[in-house]
Amino acid sequence: MLLAFSVAPSGQPAAGTVSSDGSVHDAVAEAVKIVRESGLPNRTDSMFTTIEGEWDEVFDVVKRATEAVGKYGNRVSLVIKADIRPGYTGELTGKVERLENAIAQGE
Repeated sequence: MLLAFSVAPSGQPAAGTVSSDGSVHDAVAEAVKIVRESGLPNRTDSMFTTIEGEWDEVFDVVKRATEAVGKYGNRVSLVIKADIRPGYTGELTGKVERLENAIAQGE
C-alpha cells in the first residue's frame, strides 16, 4: 500500500506549542519525524508525506503522527489518499521510475 497524507493542526494550541510566525511547520516536523523513525519507505514533499507498507503498519504511523500534531491545536485536519495494490512493493519509487521512462521514450 502507498498512502499519502497531510496533517495540520488548527484551533487553540496547547501552551508553548505556537510557532512565532503562525506556521504549522513545527507540528508537521513532529509528524514527519514519526514517519521517518517508523522505518517504512517514505517521501515528503511540500504537500504530502507518502509512506509504503502493509495496511496496519501504515495506519499505525498515520495515527501516531496525527496524535503528535494534535498537541498544536484542539483540532486536526487529516487528508489521506491510498493506492492499495496487494502483492506489490517498491512502488514508492517504482511508479515514478515507470513514469520517467515513459516520458523519456516519448521524447
